[in-house]
This record gives sequence, structure tokens and C-alpha cells, in this order.
Amino acid sequence: MSIRIGLGNGLGPLLSPREYWDWIAYCEDAGVDSIWHSDQLLGASLEPVTMLAALAARTTRMRFGTNAVVVPFRDPIVMAKQFASIGYMSGGRLLPIFGVGAAGDPYWAATGAPPAARGQRADEAIMLVRQLLEEQDVHFDGVHFRYHGPGMHPRPARPMPLWTGGHSPAAIRRTARLGDGWLGGLMGPEAAGAARRAIEAALVATGRTIDSDHYGVTLPVRIGRPDDPAVIAARSRFAAQSTAQERDSAFEGLVTGSEDDIVDRIRLYVAAGMSKFVLLPIAGSADELMEQTRLIASRISSLVETA
Repeated sequence: MSIRIGLGNGLGPLLSPREYWDWIAYCEDAGVDSIWHSDQLLGASLEPVTMLAALAARTTRMRFGTNAVVVPFRDPIVMAKQFASIGYMSGGRLLPIFGVGAAGDPYWAATGAPPAARGQRADEAIMLVRQLLEEQDVHFDGVHFRYHGPGMHPRPARPMPLWTGGHSPAAIRRTARLGDGWLGGLMGPEAAGAARRAIEAALVATGRTIDSDHYGVTLPVRIGRPDDPAVIAARSRFAAQSTAQERDSAFEGLVTGSEDDIVDRIRLYVAAGMSKFVLLPIAGSADELMEQTRLIASRISSLVETA
């Protein structure tokens, strides 16, 4: 099982352009596996597909992806063209992960997009994106999307893996039907392992398979004390944005402590069947983000990957 550790900066400060590219240059040189951007239309964050294109131009080694793009909010044909172009120009380093979004997210009301049937819309969109990326001629007739025309060109020489997220029963079924991998978010090792077992059980019914090392989780991480101001601020943000049940899960997935504590925690996820990790360094400033990244890249990645 190949263990890979990527990073996102979604729990750090909003970086200036220079700070962001300095961080990316360090990650590229330090051996970080991948960089991830989330889809928060109304938040103080960078738009993910835009950033994927920028990363394709500014990096040569690292992979990068969406964690996760809210697919029912986007036009699947335009999205397929964006992914095909970015994948082609990056030499196949793009790794999209698709999510559905919560009904209470504010961008539904802000844009007039309907949250109803978002799961069905997501399923159709993922199917259509896959066909557009892999087939020469596409004929798709769904309830929400219809397309008859050519597939997308140019595109990467190899098929682009399409992963999904979420751990609801519907998300488990979606992964078994449509996903090439699964990335869970903000959950403990036991819950992550249970999600993998549920996906594997659902795969039996679909007749599909997912590579054994295509399961992973997103973990907020702080190398330091649990009462650091940045950790307290992150916990407050989770509490404000989550239901009580979601909050408990998010807090269990928040990892703090020494380098050895972090490694031990990640190994629990590895024992539960996870091998791909997106770590979100919890930081209060650009300097803190860089320091957390140095510690992760120099100590945690090498210790975990050689375990």
C-alpha cells in the first residue's frame, strides 16, 4: 500500500499571491505529494478550478486536485473541458474529487441553484464528465443533463481518475457506482474504516472494483499544543459551521500534538485502510503555515511513508 501525503491551506490565513507561491515552491521542492483546494464559493478562499490551472503552470512534479468540487453547482460540460485542458497541460497530474454539498449551504440561495435532487444531479454530472473525458462520441440522456456530441479534446493520454467524497449512505453508493477512489473528510479512524468497508460491500452489488490504495481522508493538523490560538479558532469555526453530530466527527478528525503524536494518529488511519491523506495545517499566519509545512514535509511524511 503506497502512502501519500498532500496538503491544503484551507485552515490557514488567506495568503497574498507572493506568500502562496512561496509556499507552493517549498512544497514542490520538499517532496509534498499533492496540493488541494476546496470549493467555497462565498468563503474567503480561492476558486479551485482556477487554482488547478495556475498550479499546472507553476509546478512540474506535484499533483493537485479539488477537495471537493461541488459538482451539482457546476455545468458538467464546461467542467469536463476545464479538467481535460488542465490535465493535458499538466501531463496528467490533475485529481478531481467530487462532492454534493449540503442543502443548507448559502450558495444555493445566493445563486438560485436548486439544492433539491442534488444527489441525482451529481450522479448524472459525474457520469457525463467521465464519458466526455474518455469517449470519442458521447450520447447521454439523463433527467437533468443531455448531451450528444464529441468528447473533449485535447485530454491526458491516460484516463483521469475521478474520486468522490462523503460518507452518507448515498455517498457510499455513489462511490461504488461511479468513483475511482474515495476521500473522506473530518472523521476518526474507526469511521473511516467503516466507510471503506461499506464501499467495498456496495462494490459487490455493482460489479466494480476500486484499487485497494485509493482510500483516504482529510485531516486538519497542528503540530503543537491543543490550546494553541490557531487550534481554538479552528474548533470555533467547525462549531459554527456544523451540526452537533458533524461537530463531534470533525473534532475527532482534528489532529494535534507532537510530530510523533501526529504520526501515531495517521498510522491508526493506515491500519483502518487509508493510504491517501490531505493534511490541512492549522495556522494563524503565513509564517506559521510555512513552519507547519516544514515539519510535515521533513518529519511526518518520511516517518509515515517508511513505516
